[in-house]
Amino acid sequence: MRAARLIKLVLLLQARPSMTGPELAQELEVSERTVARDVLSLSEAGVPVYADRGRSGGYRLIGGYRTRLTGLARSEAEALFLSGVPSALREMGLADAASAARLKVSAALLPELRDAATGAAQRFHLDAPAWYQEPRTPALLPAVAGAVWDDRRITARYLRKDTEVERQLEPYGLVLKAGVWYLAARAQGDFRVYRVDRFTALEVADGGEDGAQGPTGGGGRFLRDETFDLPAFWAERAAQFARSLLREEVVVRLSAHGVRRLPHVTERAAAEEAIDAARSGDGPDAQGRLTVRLAVESAEVAYAQLLGLGPEGEVLHPPALRERFAAAARRTAALYA
Repeated sequence: MRAARLIKLVLLLQARPSMTGPELAQELEVSERTVARDVLSLSEAGVPVYADRGRSGGYRLIGGYRTRLTGLARSEAEALFLSGVPSALREMGLADAASAARLKVSAALLPELRDAATGAAQRFHLDAPAWYQEPRTPALLPAVAGAVWDDRRITARYLRKDTEVERQLEPYGLVLKAGVWYLAARAQGDFRVYRVDRFTALEVADGGEDGAQGPTGGGGRFLRDETFDLPAFWAERAAQFARSLLREEVVVRLSAHGVRRLPHVTERAAAEEAIDAARSGDGPDAQGRLTVRLAVESAEVAYAQLLGLGPEGEVLHPPALRERFAAAARRTAALYA
C-alpha cells in the first residue's frame, strides 16, 4: 500500500510543476504529516524531491527528473477505457485503478499536453442514471465486476419474483442502463441477463485456468467465447424485452402534431412501427389525422402515456379506455371552465 502511494506521489509531482502539502494530502487521502514522511523517504531513496518553504511553497522534482514507472498495469489500462463514466468506476471498485492510469498517462505526456485530460473533463461528462431517480449501488457489484474482469465463474443466489434461486454463472459483461446494473452471463450454455441488485449472495470460484474440461466444468476460470459481442447482445435483448412488454393494443387517431409527439410519450420503436404501418395503409383522413394501432404494455400504462398527447390524440379503442379519456377530458374542462 505504501509503495503504491510513493509511486503515485512521484507521478503527481512529475505531472505538475509543483504541489503543496495539502494538495498532495488530498490526492493521496492521507495527512500532511504522512506526505512529509513520504517525501523524506523518497529523498533518502535518491528521488530528488525538493520542498520549497514559505507561503507559496510546495513540493517539486528537481532537474526534470523522470521516473520510468509509467507502464500501465492491465487493470489500469482496462479502467482507463471507462474513465468517461466516473460513477460506474466508483461502483465497480475501479476508481483507484483509473486514477493511477490517468496519472501514468499524464506523466508520459509532453508538458504542453498535460492539461488535455482536464480540458476534456471540463467539456464532456456522461451522467448515466435517469432523472428523478436516486441511484443505489448494489452491494455485490464490486465482486461481480471483479469476476467479469478475471473471467471467473460465480455461484450466485438470485431473487426471482418471490423465490430465491441459486445459479452457476459465467459472467461475461456488465451493462449500466438508466442507473440499474445488469449482468450478461452464460448459464447452462445460454446467455441470459440478470439484475445485479437482485443478487443476495455471491461466491467467486478459485483455481487455475479451465483447460480440457469444457466451458462449464472444472477450474475457477472459464473459457470466454471470443465471438460474444456485449453491445450487440444487449441491444438484441433490450429490444426483445421491450417487445415482450407490449401485450395489448389500442387504436388512436392523431393530429399531425400528435404523430410527431407519439414516439416521445410511448415506446419509441412501437410508436414508429405503428405510424409507418398506418401511413402505408389508409394514410391520413380528410382532416389530416392518422389512425394508428399501437402496441402497449397495458391499458393502464397507455392511459398514463397517451395523456401526454392532450387534444392531439383521440383514443378510439378499447371502449373502456376511450371512456376513461372522455371522463378525464370532462374533469379537465371543468377545471378550466
